[in-house]
Amino acid sequence: MFYRLMKMIVAPLLRIFFRPWIEGAENIPDDGPAIIASNHLSFSDSFFLPALMKRRVTFIAKAEYFNTPGLKGKLTAAFFKGVGQLPVDRSGVRGAGEAAIRSAVAVIERGELFGVYPEGTRSPDGKLYRGKVGGLARVALATGAPVIPVAMIDTEKVQPPGQVVPNFGIRPGIRIGRPLDFSRYQGMENDRFILRSVTDEVMYEIMRLSGQEYVDVYATAAKRQLADDKKRADADRKAEQKAEQKALKAQQEAEKAAAEQAEAEKAAGSSADDDGDDGTDSAKK
Repeated sequence: MFYRLMKMIVAPLLRIFFRPWIEGAENIPDDGPAIIASNHLSFSDSFFLPALMKRRVTFIAKAEYFNTPGLKGKLTAAFFKGVGQLPVDRSGVRGAGEAAIRSAVAVIERGELFGVYPEGTRSPDGKLYRGKVGGLARVALATGAPVIPVAMIDTEKVQPPGQVVPNFGIRPGIRIGRPLDFSRYQGMENDRFILRSVTDEVMYEIMRLSGQEYVDVYATAAKRQLADDKKRADADRKAEQKAEQKALKAQQEAEKAAAEQAEAEKAAGSSADDDGDDGTDSAKK
């Protein structure tokens, strides 16, 4: 019900304010199961993609969206639950990941569309990062469902990471590629080399559709590196500011000392002049 309500209210608003475009919509089957594999540039992807799809797409969403405390957390959880998103624990707990995969397989077995962001998280800088071996390939090989690569375009300009209020005047889009058939590998979902091969093939198609620069590292590692670089830059900036303040303080103290010395010399000179005048007067007398 919430999903239909979103399609009725949110989708028209997005079309009015952002005029999003879509290419390759004919590559989404009118019925039957399929896996939607998309790049992930912005939080707004979770709005634009479902809004422009004729069929419902059930995505995996990080567990933090469902258990964040506070009013904002409750509203976010209500939204993701309402649109049928599946929580996945990204902390490395294997049981949680297996549960998410089973849920995804159940979506496919119902003949629906299952969506996944193979990078595992939003791109920190607009580049396309290495796909994680896991949900995408395992669900594809376990079910035989076709994988449809999708490229979100310019959504990071609409809502950059960390920004709550979107930027207007930007027209984002979605480019949908032709379905990829991996049925030749069906039943080999426990072979890590096959999983990597399938994932890399999907990521190549997403790169081709999006035109993004590809970086062969995980986005989570890139985020950590960027965070470390920021910490170092902040530390260097603080050290530089501290050094500048120290130098300024030393300069001020030197100027103060020079001024005090000049004042002392002036006072000494004035005293000497006074003594000389007294001596002259005495001699005259």
